Amino acid sequence: MRKKDLINEIISTYQKHGWELKAILLRSESAAELQRESYDGGEKVRRAAVDAIWFSRPSHGQGQAWELRLLTETPYALFHRFEKGEPDEQRAQVLRDMEERIGRHLKGD
Repeated sequence: MRKKDLINEIISTYQKHGWELKAILLRSESAAELQRESYDGGEKVRRAAVDAIWFSRPSHGQGQAWELRLLTETPYALFHRFEKGEPDEQRAQVLRDMEERIGRHLKGD
């Protein structure tokens, strides 16, 4: 499946279940491939060490759920639920850690 079709399919599936697209992470090679396919993900696209997509949605008790979905046909994702009022710095660190973990997963570590 073409990468742009896979991105659109994953986003569509998540949005059907109430998730909001937060960011599309792309390796340089993938960004170049998508540029050749005339895919424009807009301001939500950023360079990263892995190809993945960030989603979030409200969670029970006024919390917020975040999921990092690997950009592959076989579903693989990491999930974290934040409590209401968690400091932004702590959230940012958890999200960075999740990106690192998914990268290690791809390397087989």
